[in-house]
Amino acid sequence: MSAQPATDIRLLNDRIQQESAFVDALLAQAAQVIVGQRQMIERLLIGLFTGGHVLLEGVPGLAKTLTVKTLADCLQLSFKRIQFTPDLLPADLVGTQIYQPQTQSFTVKKGPLFANLILADEINRAPAKVQSALLESMQEKQVTIGDQTFPLPVPFLVLATENPIEQEGTYPLPEAQLDRFMFMVLVDYPSAIEERAIMKMATGLGGEKPTAILSGEDILALQNIVRKMPVAEHVYAYAEKLVRVTRPKTPEAVDFCKKWLTWGAGPRASLNLILGAKARAMLGGQYHVSTEDVAAVALPVFRHRIIPNFAAQSEGVTADDITRRILGAVQKDAKLE
Repeated sequence: MSAQPATDIRLLNDRIQQESAFVDALLAQAAQVIVGQRQMIERLLIGLFTGGHVLLEGVPGLAKTLTVKTLADCLQLSFKRIQFTPDLLPADLVGTQIYQPQTQSFTVKKGPLFANLILADEINRAPAKVQSALLESMQEKQVTIGDQTFPLPVPFLVLATENPIEQEGTYPLPEAQLDRFMFMVLVDYPSAIEERAIMKMATGLGGEKPTAILSGEDILALQNIVRKMPVAEHVYAYAEKLVRVTRPKTPEAVDFCKKWLTWGAGPRASLNLILGAKARAMLGGQYHVSTEDVAAVALPVFRHRIIPNFAAQSEGVTADDITRRILGAVQKDAKLE
């Protein structure tokens, strides 16, 4: 771990404890509308505090859209929801040029992407051209309309929902776009207790509307704190090892990855393992990152980045199954050769 003065560490620790109060208040506000789904909310907050886009996958009716809208209500940010459909056009996202006969010139009408928080609802129901239009905004935080390039507001975050690709009218997202998402979060059915609570809340008067807790400046400050958090060398080595053993055509790959994977995780996986671990540590009120934090975010980081081959699919082995085996095979104190 790079050496830091004791004073700097104490100041960082004090700041994390101070900011964690905002996080607790935000979670309390969200709980007025959302029952359960603690892990999904935690993943969304990690994305928010690292500037990483998040993809939520689950069947309809699991509160994916409601959770994102509730999070937006808790933040003093501009918010736009875009419903993705097969007839959506790229200009419907980024905007277009409009001819003005009076001045014989073109003016730019900006699209809904010009907001801090974007809900891309049912993202995998739109055609490939629309998916491509998102790439520049997600990676470069800018869009191009005609021959002009416009920066997007900061912070900028895409929170997308998708239905399982086996459903009618859905299309797999391109690998290049999937890699731009920090996390892919699988949203499961609620427990029996949670479902009973949902019935009571949804068929009654409902909870109060959440109050905005964090401003854009607060979020940028939290993102800065995450970046400053120290990481020990053995934690970097652990994250590096996790990623490198997934690549089936390299000497570092473990045997089951060679057997079951077509492609392994790229460099964005290792970056997101560290960033996600930093944000998770901050959410827990810690000022240092552990290998446990890295392991805890491995599933949503790897899920959409490692590609099982036909042999894995024929045996019913999923990307999550392979990731769990990787976590069991790589020792937390192991060093790269």
